[in-house]
This record gives sequence, C-alpha cells and structure tokens, in this order.
Amino acid sequence: MAKAKPHMSYEEHLDEVTTQITEIYTVPDDEAIRMVMAAQEDEYFSGHDDDPTICTLERAGIDARYVFKNYSRKALQKKAGKPA
Repeated sequence: MAKAKPHMSYEEHLDEVTTQITEIYTVPDDEAIRMVMAAQEDEYFSGHDDDPTICTLERAGIDARYVFKNYSRKALQKKAGKPA
C-alpha cells in the first residue's frame, strides 16, 4: 500500500480548500473559487506558500471552514454592516 504524501503543494492545497468548500457548504465552484481568491488576496495563505509542509488534508479542512466563515457573501455583508 502506497504511503500518503505528508503534504501537498501550495496549488494542490488551494484546490483542496476550494473542493471542500463546495462539498461541505454546497456552494457552486465559482463561488468557492471567489472565496479562496479573496482570502489569498488578503494573504491568508501566505504562510502556506512559505511553508508547504502545512499544506495537509487536515489543514485544508480547517482553512475551508475559515474561508467560508470569513469570505462567504453573507460574512462579507455582515462585515459591511448590511443585512444578510
């Protein structure tokens, strides 16, 4: 049996975060991509790029929850003080 890779590349990690957002929160792919790109623009993933050993499947789940909580349209409207 092949041993699982201990970590993914930065790009693989972002793909996994996006996939988990679509699966867990049942949002369309383009919406999940928008959220991940917004988090990336805010440099949320900069540590991942600097240290790819943190790009694990477990961390992708943590990141997916964080990105959805902070970058979903509902979260952004709440931050802006608009009703959801």
